[in-house]
Amino acid sequence: MGIPLIDLSGALQSGAPHSPAVTAVATQLRQACMGTGFFYVLNHGVPTEVIARQFALAQQFFDLPLADKEAISLHRSPSMRGYESLGGQTLDASARPDLKESFYCGLDYAADHPYVQRGYHSYGCNQWPEALPDLAVHSRTYIAALQQLALRLMQLLALSLHLPEDFFDHTHQSPMLTLRLLRYPPHPEGADALTFGAGEHTDWGAITLLAQDRHGGLEVKLPDGEWAAATPVDGALVVNLGDMIPRWTNGLYRSNPHRVRNVHSGDAPRHSIPFFYTPDYEAQVVPVPTCVPAGEAPRFEPCTVGEHLQAMYRKTYGMGHATTSASAAVMA
Repeated sequence: MGIPLIDLSGALQSGAPHSPAVTAVATQLRQACMGTGFFYVLNHGVPTEVIARQFALAQQFFDLPLADKEAISLHRSPSMRGYESLGGQTLDASARPDLKESFYCGLDYAADHPYVQRGYHSYGCNQWPEALPDLAVHSRTYIAALQQLALRLMQLLALSLHLPEDFFDHTHQSPMLTLRLLRYPPHPEGADALTFGAGEHTDWGAITLLAQDRHGGLEVKLPDGEWAAATPVDGALVVNLGDMIPRWTNGLYRSNPHRVRNVHSGDAPRHSIPFFYTPDYEAQVVPVPTCVPAGEAPRFEPCTVGEHLQAMYRKTYGMGHATTSASAAVMA
């Protein structure tokens, strides 16, 4: 079993849920989501030049002096936006700290937004580097493009579950959208088996859309336990399901573990840009009717998106409320 490639040509526009192109994509999505939980999407509608510009800005950002980056450390941000230094995160508690540095940004929510006032995780404002003003401008463009694609993928997921196309639309009112820029140094020569760019983990939200450079390094754990390389495909994004989707589908769709080792780039760093889509914090996550057999009880109790995230914090960190050190792990 490999990671399937799904061509979204003819399926990007809503309003024709029974067209041959949309039906074909929904069928492929269902198979992919029941198997690997990972798939590539091609002809996804995000302009090539927008992705290329974001990679260029990512390289410029990480090349800034460390003092400039530390000035916007995510630990200075109540909404966990900003820079995270090399080794600042350990995604696999049994492994060494991750060999990567990163920058977080997302949708700006004003101070008077109800979710900001309630202190919900990831709702707030960004921190931007003064030395690279273009990063703020272009990142907002990038986020808007990926948000549009994520919403369409959620509609296609609904169709793949034999639900109305707009089934999840009501959960998009105030979503948690996080863009992360990542740079991985070359994998150390002679590194032990506990050394990773990003240790084994699953994502906690709904879906993740990943742009990666030509070096690769992402590895996906398949249902049979084997690891498969998510080799870069020209023009394609990698999409994976987060832990919220198995909960929504009563376990039908999978959120599979993955990890990163920068072992194919020679002496070059690896760059990648994941975009994490998580619905409205107060949206309900209830097993959908088409995934619960008649006469059987759902495997998961209903909860809100926020309650799901808090449960993941408690499961992983043994804490009840998001903190600065824990919340970064959501955005692996």
